[in-house]
Amino acid sequence: MLDPAIAARLKPDQSGLVAAIAQQYDTGEVLMLGWMDAEALHRTLTTGRCTYWSRSRQQYWVKGETSGHVQRVKSVALDCDGDAVLVQVDQVGAACHAGDRTCFDADVLRKEQ
Repeated sequence: MLDPAIAARLKPDQSGLVAAIAQQYDTGEVLMLGWMDAEALHRTLTTGRCTYWSRSRQQYWVKGETSGHVQRVKSVALDCDGDAVLVQVDQVGAACHAGDRTCFDADVLRKEQ
């Protein structure tokens, strides 16, 4: 169970979820966006491995449990509104389910030269 003091600060959406941004701790590289509810956040904080809520499968999943591409948690911070968390991780392998290092390197919409 999530610490009540932390749970009181969470402001989840109507589905009970907050956005969870995974970032490589040493480079600042943004890896992926997932979703967490209070239980997923609790599991992430207590196990040191990122646990997310799958909106499509309606179940919890631990990043890397089947692929081996684990996220070892270095720090977790709640944003000022309480509706998102920043999870700094040490990413092993690809973060994206499509096999890319990040979920944000395959479809760049604009980039200044």
